[in-house]
Parts: sequence; structure tokens; C-alpha cells
Amino acid sequence: MTERVYCTYFDHNYLSRGVALYHSMQRHAPGSRLWVLCLSDEACKILVALNLPGIVAVSLGDFEAADPELAATRSSRSIVEYYFTCTAAWMLYVLKKEPNAEWITYLDGDLYFYQSPEVVFDELKDASVAIIAHRYAPNLKQRRSFGTYNVGWVGMRNDPDGRAVVQWWRTKCIEWCYDHVDGSRYADQGYLDSFSALSPRVKSVDNIGANLAPWNIANYRIDFRGGRVMVDQTPLVFFHFQGLRTAGRWFIFNSHRVFGAPLSRVTRNHIYRLYVNDLIAVEETVRPILSLDEVRPQARSHTLKGWLRSVGLLGYRLLDVVTGRAFFVIRGKVL
Repeated sequence: MTERVYCTYFDHNYLSRGVALYHSMQRHAPGSRLWVLCLSDEACKILVALNLPGIVAVSLGDFEAADPELAATRSSRSIVEYYFTCTAAWMLYVLKKEPNAEWITYLDGDLYFYQSPEVVFDELKDASVAIIAHRYAPNLKQRRSFGTYNVGWVGMRNDPDGRAVVQWWRTKCIEWCYDHVDGSRYADQGYLDSFSALSPRVKSVDNIGANLAPWNIANYRIDFRGGRVMVDQTPLVFFHFQGLRTAGRWFIFNSHRVFGAPLSRVTRNHIYRLYVNDLIAVEETVRPILSLDEVRPQARSHTLKGWLRSVGLLGYRLLDVVTGRAFFVIRGKVL
């Protein structure tokens, strides 16, 4: 079987999402190996305690020791900017540890698979690098300044072209990687637009079921047929749950409101519900291991106004929160 290795990174605040990603991969691609760069000591402690087969946890300190040039950028960047700076370097680190891998694929920690990623690799037989376009909905044209492609999935074949492109990406991110648009640059993401100029073997994945997200879901009809979520006539491969907010046991998905995207009954019941149930199961498992803000019920305000402030929704109209494109979930129940 082709050796395909995946990598991601997250801190303890994203741990439930990262472990849910792992669960979805083991469900649809059993035996997959997922390298995790632990961006906090707490995340590393929990993953070591969980001892999940197929997860290789690496502390941020060990990673930085192996790449002091990258580590030197930490003092000049915000936490988020530094995390973005790590993406390409992390892929190359994993490749050094997995020299026999044919593909190293970076995945954002908030992805979740609904079928095997094999259908994506079917498109990559002649490719050395794989990227996926945002496919922004028509109402989001102004967001194109953030780049044509999304860093949710970036794949590198272990060949000269694949390695050269990601090495170039690492160099550029160390040089400049900030959370604002500067010409064609934006964080680690804007650089993806230049990949095709570096190699003719860069492939933009065509499968519309890959990286379905709040910013592109308005482009498609979402149905549930034959036990599968269908994106037009294509089965959903993985969804990008960008914008999930938590407050204690509450899960708030307000990204559909932010992007002006529809949130149908099928999307609620057959995309979000499965994911939220997995998040809750992970948190219940983690709770006895280590008490963290992410997995510990937070003190709740006794007033609606106080609760809305605690989850960053005070500026929203109540009608938008309850009946609009945003919705929230408590203890597995979609409201």
C-alpha cells in the first residue's frame, strides 16, 4: 500500500477538534499515521496520556530545536502568525522523520472526513504538490485578496519537485508571514498562488467534496442520499469547520452567518451533528486526564446578555443567533 503520512498542529484549545479529525481519518482511512505538532505543553501531555494508535505527538520545543531559523521568528510574530509560519517547516520535519513516505499531507486541525481521502489521491497520480482552491461563493469576491487557495489541505510528494516547492514555501514564510494582506502575500496562505510557477506538477484538486466549507457551501446543493452527504452529485469527502466557537458545553457555529452561507437541515443533521457529537465524546474522554478551559464547563452568566458577551455574540441580533444562519449546540442537541 502507498505510504501516505499526514500532519497537523494544534494547542490544547483545539485539542478536541484535532482528535476528532484523527477519529474521522481512522474511520475512513484505517491505519493512517497523523503527526501532531503540539503547540502547547498541555496538548502534548494529553496526547501522550491518550496514547492513540497512529498519532505521533511532537512538542513545540523539540520541533524548534530542529529548526532554529524558524524558531528565531517567534519573537517578531503574534502567536497565530508564528503558527502559520510553522506549516511548511512542519511538513519538512515530518518528511525527515518519514523518509519512505510517498506523500506528506498537511491538514488543518478543524477538518473532518466523511469518506476516504483516496478519491483525492486519485487526482494526484501525476502531481508532486496538491492544493485546494477556496472556491468562494459569489458574494465573497472581496475575500480573494486572502489568496486563491486554502491551506486546509496541502500535499507534498516525496520527489524533487514536491520537496523544492515546500522548501521554497518554508523560506518565504520565515521571511514574511503576518496576519494581514500585503500585496499578494497573506500569512502562509498567499504563497500558494505562486506554487504553479515553481513546478508544472502542482495540482489544484477538482473534487468539490474536498474542503467543503462555510465560504463555498453556497455554491452547491447539499443533499443526503444513499447514506451519504452529496455536494451536487459528488459525495462529501471532508468539511472544514472554520469558525467554530466554544463556551463551556456550548458549541456555536457562527461562520455561516459571517460568510452569508445557507445552513440547511441536511447540513445541520448530517454534517454538523456528527462532528459535534465527536467533539463532545473527546471532551468527556479528556476531562479526567487534565483540567483545561477547553474541556471544563465554564462559569455561566445568569443573564442572556452576559452569556452572549462570553461567546462573542453580543453584537448580533438575538433573531440572527436563534433563527438565522448561526446556530448553537448544547450536549449534542442542535437548537
